[in-house]
Amino acid sequence: MRVICVDDENLILQLTVSLCRELPQITDVIGFPGAAEALEWMKDNEAEIALLDINMPEMDGLTLAAKIKEMHPDTAIIFQTGYSEYAVDAFAMHASGYLLKPINKERLSAEVDHALEGKHKKNDSHIAVQTFGEFDVFVDGKVVSFTRARAKELLAFLIDRQGSSITRANAFAVLWETGLYDRSMQKQLDVIIRSMRSTLEEYGISEIFEMNKGSLRICPEKFDCDLYRFLEGDIDAVNSYRGEYMSAYSWASLTEAFMSRINNNL
Repeated sequence: MRVICVDDENLILQLTVSLCRELPQITDVIGFPGAAEALEWMKDNEAEIALLDINMPEMDGLTLAAKIKEMHPDTAIIFQTGYSEYAVDAFAMHASGYLLKPINKERLSAEVDHALEGKHKKNDSHIAVQTFGEFDVFVDGKVVSFTRARAKELLAFLIDRQGSSITRANAFAVLWETGLYDRSMQKQLDVIIRSMRSTLEEYGISEIFEMNKGSLRICPEKFDCDLYRFLEGDIDAVNSYRGEYMSAYSWASLTEAFMSRINNNL
């Protein structure tokens, strides 16, 4: 695992780099005396964790963290500072950790473990659902391909409902919006539902969907989902959210607005 450290105080930078090299979780550590050097390096390289001093000249650590997140959303941020009053601003940035100087090996190790915990939880999932930005489903890291766009949208809406049941009429209203739910369209909806179930069966993940007496639902406990982790306050999911949620679907705007309000209040 690669870590970068940024601090304008040379002695503290050397100490931080030295402590990082003592941790078995870290295989590579690079120190930078300022934000500009770090950003230049990050243009062509990646780091799992960035240890940033908050109070720096020219560009403070909070601004640097925002720029790093723009380039590499998955990079976890751990702030360090000698001033405890910066804690509120640090957590408003959805930092993975916060260290008061002088730091020690034990506290540093604990913050690194915390930052890595969320990454491992996400990456080890057999079934993973991505709702931030475009909607996609992954099985062991491979994207699930749907033969019908409306079948994929139906699954997206069920995931948006977070395990609540919907009726067939609800599903129709979402997929066709202004269409008339007559006998002919009921048959078209049947085709969409069968297509979705067939795709889930093809990829061996049919257990995430339930249909009972005409009602449809997904089983949230059967898969990992960035939306669900965000709503639970998972720091890795919060850090990954960039204000876009299931962007292909107009009905998703309500959940997107709700998430943005949460994000703004953190």
